[in-house]
Amino acid sequence: MTYVLGALAGIVWGALAGFLNTLISRRALAKNSTNALLASNLARTAVDLAALGLVFLMRKHLPFSADVMLIATAISLSVMTMLFAFRLAGKEKKGK
Repeated sequence: MTYVLGALAGIVWGALAGFLNTLISRRALAKNSTNALLASNLARTAVDLAALGLVFLMRKHLPFSADVMLIATAISLSVMTMLFAFRLAGKEKKGK
């Protein structure tokens, strides 16, 4: 049961960080600037590192499996990034 709770917590935590990454990317795309895109990539990497690093640093204080939570967080971050990319590509196709 601790594995299931760890996986669910990781999925939720990764989804929250992925949503924050989506907001960062949308703001950068709205500015339509190369510098804004570069800064957003740096900010998104910092969010990813913070999300994964926090799980790693809090591993002894978590009431469930931290290893599973760390893996689930990484997977959730990746899935959120892919979903954002697919939605963005879909909007580009409709615009042409």
